[in-house]
Amino acid sequence: MGKHMSPDDYSESQVRTRAPVFKRVAVVAGIVLAGVIALLAGMSIAQRKPVWQIVATALTPSPQQIFGKNNILLLVEGLDYDYTAKDEEYSTQARSDVIWAVNLDFITHRVYQLSIPRDMVATYPGGRQQKINQAQSDGGVTEAQTVISQFLGIPGFDRYIVLRVNTTKDFIGAIGGVDVKVSNSDCLMHAQTCTNGPLDYDDTWGHLHIHLKPGMQHLNGNQAVGYMRFRHDWCGDPCRIMRQQQVLHALLRKLSSNKLNTLLHLNDLIGVLNRDVTTNFTTQEEVSIATAFADLPPNGVVTKQVPYVADVTLPDGGAAIVPDETRRAQLVRTMLLAPPQPTSPPDPGALAAVAPGSVRVDIENGTGVPGLAKRVAALLRSEGFKIAQVGNAASGNVATTEVHEHSLVAMAGLKVRNGLGSRASRVPVISEAVSSQTPSPSDVTVIIGDDLVTVMSSPPASQ
Repeated sequence: MGKHMSPDDYSESQVRTRAPVFKRVAVVAGIVLAGVIALLAGMSIAQRKPVWQIVATALTPSPQQIFGKNNILLLVEGLDYDYTAKDEEYSTQARSDVIWAVNLDFITHRVYQLSIPRDMVATYPGGRQQKINQAQSDGGVTEAQTVISQFLGIPGFDRYIVLRVNTTKDFIGAIGGVDVKVSNSDCLMHAQTCTNGPLDYDDTWGHLHIHLKPGMQHLNGNQAVGYMRFRHDWCGDPCRIMRQQQVLHALLRKLSSNKLNTLLHLNDLIGVLNRDVTTNFTTQEEVSIATAFADLPPNGVVTKQVPYVADVTLPDGGAAIVPDETRRAQLVRTMLLAPPQPTSPPDPGALAAVAPGSVRVDIENGTGVPGLAKRVAALLRSEGFKIAQVGNAASGNVATTEVHEHSLVAMAGLKVRNGLGSRASRVPVISEAVSSQTPSPSDVTVIIGDDLVTVMSSPPASQ
C-alpha cells in the first residue's frame, strides 16, 4: 500500500493540482472579456454610439415589439397652478396650461408634436362648448384624453404624460439652463422685418416676473418658464406656443450636444421625473423608448400648432378661439395619422425625365435669417425650376425644412428636393391632395427650416 496521506497533505496536493486549472480559466476569461470589450469598442466607433447605448439596445426590446405597432400617440399636458392663502402652489383640479398631441414614430425615429392652444373651443360630452383646457379640471386626464382626441378627430391616445407644477423649471435647472433666442412677438411672426425688444411683465399675484433682454440668452429654469409663459402682447397664445417650442428645441440641443453634462446630472433628471411627472408608461416601455430615441437630434422633432381663425363668446360668457378646421385636419393627417414614411428610391430614369421647367415652386423662409428664401429661389432657378412666390412662412421659428407637394406632376416634390442638393436628402416630402378641377397655382412649396440655415446661408460659390 502506498503512503497514507493526511488531510493536510491531501489539501496541499489538491491546491497544487487545481492551481494551473484556475489560472487557465482566468486567462481564458480574461481573453473573452478583452474580446467583448474590443468588440463593443469597435461597434461604438463604427456606429458612433456610446457603449452603454449599444448594450442597452441589445438587451432592451424594441418599441415595436412592446407596443405591437410602428408608432404611438401620446397626450402631454402641463398643468396650470394657483396659490393658497399661505402663498403655496397647488394644482388640484388644475386646467391644462400646455396641451401637446405627440406622435412617436418608431420607423423614422422622429417625434411629431402638435400644440393646441389652451383657449381653443372644444365640444364636451353632452354637446356643451368650453375651452379645451377645462377638460383636465373637470375629469382629470381621462376626460382630457376623450375631449382632445375628439377635437382632433383621432381614435384616442395610447399613453399620457402629465407635467405637474415646476417640472420644466426643475428639468432645465437640472441640466444647467438652456440657450434661447429671446424674441418679442413681432420677431416670432415676422423675423426678417421686425425690431426685437425686451420682454417685461410683472404679475405679483401669479408670481410671474419676466424681465428678459432680446437676442440669444442663457436662461435658467425660472427664466425659461417665464419666457414660455409670456403672452401679454398682441400675439397672445400662438406666440406663447412658439416660445414653448423654442425652449423645447433648445432643451433637445443641450441634451444631445452635451451628453457628458447630461450624464453628470442624470440623478437630478431622474429625480425630477419621479417627483414631477405622472404617466401610464411602464418602466419597460420608458426604457425601450429612451433607448430607441437616444440619438434624437433637435431637428428630429417636428413642431406645429393648430391655428385659429376667429374669436367666440362661450355660453358662460368667457372668450375662446375657433380652430381653422381645414388646417387642423391637414396637420392631424400629416403629423399624427400619416406622417411621411421612408419610401423606396424612385426609378432614376423616371425622376430624371421630370423636367424642372414643368415644376412651379413657392419658397417660404421659416427662419430668422434675412434673404434665405431668395438664396434658395436662386439655387432652384439655376436648376431650371420655375419660381412662383418667394416670401416668409407664417412662422419664423421652423426647425425642420419641409417640401410640400401639391401637384399633378408625378414626383415633383422629389425633383425639387434633389434640386436642393445632398444637404436636403433627409427633408420630408409631404404629399397633399390636389384636384385636376382646382389645381394649385404652384406644384411644390418649400418651407425652409433651421436645419438648412448653415449650408444655405453660405455664398453660392461655396454651395
